[in-house]
Amino acid sequence: MVWDLSVELIHATVQVEQPLGDGTRTVGTGFLINAPAPDGRPRTVLVTAGHVLQRMPNVQAKIGYRVENPDHSWRYSPQKFDIRDSSGNPLWTQHPNRDVAVIEITAPEKFAKAAIPLDWLAGDETFTSYAVGAGDEMMALGFPRGLAANPAGFPILRSGRVASFPLAPSKAFPTFLLDFTVFPGNSGGPVFMAEGARRRPGSSEAQEVQFIAGLLTQQVELNNERLEIGIVTHARYIRETLALMDDPLAPVTVAEAYSEVGGAKAASALEAVSDDP
Repeated sequence: MVWDLSVELIHATVQVEQPLGDGTRTVGTGFLINAPAPDGRPRTVLVTAGHVLQRMPNVQAKIGYRVENPDHSWRYSPQKFDIRDSSGNPLWTQHPNRDVAVIEITAPEKFAKAAIPLDWLAGDETFTSYAVGAGDEMMALGFPRGLAANPAGFPILRSGRVASFPLAPSKAFPTFLLDFTVFPGNSGGPVFMAEGARRRPGSSEAQEVQFIAGLLTQQVELNNERLEIGIVTHARYIRETLALMDDPLAPVTVAEAYSEVGGAKAASALEAVSDDP
């Protein structure tokens, strides 16, 4: 079956927002994963950066669903969902060491079908097998400054090149850099690789390479200057956070000592954006 990860992820990526009551709103990006419960119950899970939900103080947020009309046009249909209980306690699961959060949602039936399979998330062996490294192009989906690609609310697809080396093992290098201008609203968006043909090391045969490398969590700053470099958290930590949903004692990776972005600092890609167009 021919498939295109770019298109599949466009359908699975959503805007997550919460009005702040002062003419601004907190905006982030998330994407849906099909992660069945241990008993086999179908389950749709929203994946985003932890700070996206942490900085939304109210009980409910909005998730930007899209509905296809009979004439094959689309319309934007955001719906509220609970991110905190009545006491203000978070309903999401947060990775203890990384900026990754997941929360089960009840999505419209057709939208739930757009959720991506769990096995599309990369592992360390994925990067090693395809010799993915510095200079390779990856793509990212998001809503920079709350902007969508069109009135239907589809995310904006952009690209950048891997700007750090090495990418694995993720225990030693839990994040990597992407030469990519980050804006408020990009936090939590999927970063992925989709190449029609790539040769494995030592092989003369070309193979299709399509996988989710991780999610955009931060940007690099030096002396309060944004360096137009994004920080991507490895997909391994998404898998671990999903496991924590079902077992709070599930093993998690404690990264070995390292400098996140030697000499610079990481800053979130999340700010309040104006409600105005």
